[in-house]
Amino acid sequence: MSTERELAFTDRMSDHEAMMWNVEKDPWLNPNGAGLILLDRPPDHDHFLQTIRAAVARMPRLYERVVPGLARLSTPAWVPDPEFDLDYHVRWLNLTEPGTERQLFDLAAQLYQEPLDRTRPLWRFVVIEGIEGGRAAIWALMHHSVADGIGQMRMAEMYQQLGPDDPPPADVDLDTIVAAAVEAHDAKEAGGNLATDFADTTAKSVSHLVRRQAGLVRRSAAEMAMWGADPARARHTIDDVLSKVSVAAGIVRGGGEVEGGSPLWKQRSRRRHLEWVRLPLEDLRRAAKDHGATINDVFLAGMADGAVRYHRDRGITVDAFNSSFVVSTRRDRKVGGNAFTPVPVQLSGAEMDPAERIERVSAQLAELRESATSSGGMTSLSGIINLLPTSLVTSVARSQAGKIDFATSNLRGAKFPLYVSGARVLGTVTMGPLAGTACNATAMSYDGNFDIGLFIDPVAIEEPADFRDAVAAAFDTIIAR
Repeated sequence: MSTERELAFTDRMSDHEAMMWNVEKDPWLNPNGAGLILLDRPPDHDHFLQTIRAAVARMPRLYERVVPGLARLSTPAWVPDPEFDLDYHVRWLNLTEPGTERQLFDLAAQLYQEPLDRTRPLWRFVVIEGIEGGRAAIWALMHHSVADGIGQMRMAEMYQQLGPDDPPPADVDLDTIVAAAVEAHDAKEAGGNLATDFADTTAKSVSHLVRRQAGLVRRSAAEMAMWGADPARARHTIDDVLSKVSVAAGIVRGGGEVEGGSPLWKQRSRRRHLEWVRLPLEDLRRAAKDHGATINDVFLAGMADGAVRYHRDRGITVDAFNSSFVVSTRRDRKVGGNAFTPVPVQLSGAEMDPAERIERVSAQLAELRESATSSGGMTSLSGIINLLPTSLVTSVARSQAGKIDFATSNLRGAKFPLYVSGARVLGTVTMGPLAGTACNATAMSYDGNFDIGLFIDPVAIEEPADFRDAVAAAFDTIIAR
């Protein structure tokens, strides 16, 4: 759809991206999100593959794999994959009859639980046909170290069109392009002798670390020197760091005036369940305007009220729900990359009028948003976290994530219809990263609708369909006012 955006990809991961890459060694902390793109019909096979080949050729990150950095002194690097195989990354399958939406959502959750191969380029598409009514879908997964939600939406422009009859881009010889990139990389690597290259790599790695973390490194070095004599101090220090910064997308500490947290949603697992709530965007916009709030304020207020309803139906009162929302720190229109920080927020569990809840949430989020933007969020300390032992980081991260009832994110999509190789996009159901939380609620506005993907740990929330109904009822009440 667009060929004019600048690419945001660099040769090495940022500290923020490396942090997400490292914590994924614990599969419970999977920081990745996926999307289920709903289509009115199957995309044209040849058109789609030709379009994807052109997109991969334009975005080298899609044929690059990860190479670890030098002893943590530098972040992992991206290099061309000499064994890149497009057929591995783009697959086609059919649902068994009758091809219901529930079957589709269950398949999407199952596909998500199959991890990406960390030795290959970090993405996978599955075109799904055989859905009731002749419809189709594309299940898309991109590792979070490649791009955040906004970056991925901009990447999607490469395979989306403005009309059903738009021709594909000119075909490319992708194998030749990848082979040339591999040859160029190998030639560069072979340009010097081993000793010189190692010394140069080490110098660059140290220089990279010093430039990005100079002040923090000095302070942390003095702190870590004391850990040998006092191991308890190490854990206390790590816990203190992680209370200030997310360890991965969606992992935040649920700080607040009370302990908070649902007594029903304490257990965690690697299982996933997908639900979906669709709302008219104009109705949400009107509700936000009526209360001097943003759509995101109304979104969190509705999620909080849905959680209250779910617990009220079970005779449970919760003082507060521990949640989070995402603040984008992007200042460009580039494709790919990561520029965001999740912010913890504690939402009241009390029964209240929707207007009062929206106003409370709006005031909370305005203050927290300003604080997160001015402090630099997770990027200010992620480099130091990357220097800590992964086992300690993931251990503390799990305990932090276990305090989160639901994480949220809100993405703004196109205001007009889009197409994928002749098929009209009906909407996108997002599967935001749970990363150890009970639920991730990621919303995407598109063509007049506001679609909320509820990606749920069904061991935490044992009746996910009831939770979906409670959330839908909460928004119905907000919209009716």
